[in-house]
Amino acid sequence: MRKGGPRKEGNYTNPCLTMHQPWASLLVYGIKRIEGRSWPAPIRGRLWIHAASKVPDESTIKAMEDFYREIYAVNGITDIKFPEHYPVSRLLGCVEVVGCLTCEELVQWEALPEGVRLEGQTDFCWLCEKPKKLLVPFEMRGFQRVYNLEKKIYESAVRGLVPVDSPAPVKFPLPNPRDPFSLKPGSIAASSLNSKASAIEKSSSLSAAIAGARAAATQFSKDQNIRTNTIPNNRPDSTSTEPQTIIIDDDRIPNGNLKEGSIEANSASKQSDYVEEEGSSSRSQPPARLKQDPGAPSKIFAAALRGLKLS
Repeated sequence: MRKGGPRKEGNYTNPCLTMHQPWASLLVYGIKRIEGRSWPAPIRGRLWIHAASKVPDESTIKAMEDFYREIYAVNGITDIKFPEHYPVSRLLGCVEVVGCLTCEELVQWEALPEGVRLEGQTDFCWLCEKPKKLLVPFEMRGFQRVYNLEKKIYESAVRGLVPVDSPAPVKFPLPNPRDPFSLKPGSIAASSLNSKASAIEKSSSLSAAIAGARAAATQFSKDQNIRTNTIPNNRPDSTSTEPQTIIIDDDRIPNGNLKEGSIEANSASKQSDYVEEEGSSSRSQPPARLKQDPGAPSKIFAAALRGLKLS
């Protein structure tokens, strides 16, 4: 936490964000350092991370783990310990949101390692530090966008946090150390940006991993608030016969975040922007190797809510 404590916009007291797996756990474990969204971060400081109810399949987990193996390898890091479990419908832990930049700014910020810049794949990139995980993930319901944790859940969860040993933690410098909101779109001086910074030489394995992550990120759709439609490309001025995929989000507008211009086709665009509303019906999937973490058994969870210390 930066000096003076975090400041939050709006009415957030203990803000939480629901994300799909495996992105939720990858963020809490410090492997994922950039959270991509189509909207700028409304908070600075602690952000709780909740895993949505959709169980990820084996191919999705493999695609994202391969993606992070490859982008870390760009900076010579090859020893990455991925989570053993990707639990769903659980409060997993928290990160510190220290800033927010546009994708174009992030990929050109030469002060950052190349692997971090490769994570910039969406309109807005939330910069995350200091991940912590819960020893006992709490089973709970999540909501869309950023919302406040219930007071009882927060009071119990905050006592169960432990630091995470990230493979390559990043410190994002604030333009004004006295202002926690100073790292925002347009705040990076032009002299710190390098238009050639995005020209990272990519091996065939890196390119394949980016393409796989992009495919994994676009598979999600919500029954009501997000729907994915594949339609034939029948424009008279087009010779292409490939179908066109339109993703419509909760604002009922087409998603334009899958840009072809940033680093590598914006591989994981909106990779975690699609969150199912907890409690909605979802397609049943085989658990693959997602061994369901014991999470918070009812008795332990009830004891936590009564203010008892978890051992």
